[in-house]
Amino acid sequence: MLSFKWRHFEKEIILLNVRWYLAYPLSYRNLEEIAEERGYHVDHSTLNRWVITSAPKLEKEFHKKKRPVCGRWRMDETYIKVKGEWTYFYRAVDNIAPQRVKTDFSTILIPYS
Repeated sequence: MLSFKWRHFEKEIILLNVRWYLAYPLSYRNLEEIAEERGYHVDHSTLNRWVITSAPKLEKEFHKKKRPVCGRWRMDETYIKVKGEWTYFYRAVDNIAPQRVKTDFSTILIPYS
């Protein structure tokens, strides 16, 4: 768990700035300007320290909750006739049980025109 004890800023502000830095192509100085516009002053070197300390911890926490992937899978697609109309049929198939449709993907039927 991430600890924000003894931090000058609130947890939400720290996480928001770290998220913005990691998700978008922003520099620390750009984030400093955004923080000024939002009403709080934070230096770009402080933002750098937040990213250096928080990013590895966030990645570790996210990997704990990430579901494991069962190796390889492929997309199976074909045409089938449904109620007299040709339909394009998609499904994801893994290499362990080819007859089983993966639960991550729903079966998609698209009318063929």
